[in-house]
Amino acid sequence: MAELSERRRERSHMEYRNLMNRLKRIEGQIRGIEGMLEKDAYCPDILIQVSSVNSALNSFNKELMASHIRGCVANDIRNGDDEVIDELVKVMQKLMK
Repeated sequence: MAELSERRRERSHMEYRNLMNRLKRIEGQIRGIEGMLEKDAYCPDILIQVSSVNSALNSFNKELMASHIRGCVANDIRNGDDEVIDELVKVMQKLMK
């Protein structure tokens, strides 16, 4: 697991609930894939489910990134902290591997 930043962000109840709901659905999809493996499901069927999980994770990332840009990044820039732009570029480079 990657090293965590010391920075924190308090999220609204709605944002937290929305992100957690997405993660719970993804967790359920992963458990479904585990079940498929246990039942010796056909490889292409499993691969299609893995593709669905990847899509769900990408959607989660897009939502979280948008929130980060609108909140943390915008606030830091308004407060004169342009270093947040370099941080954002690094994060985007990692996400786009």
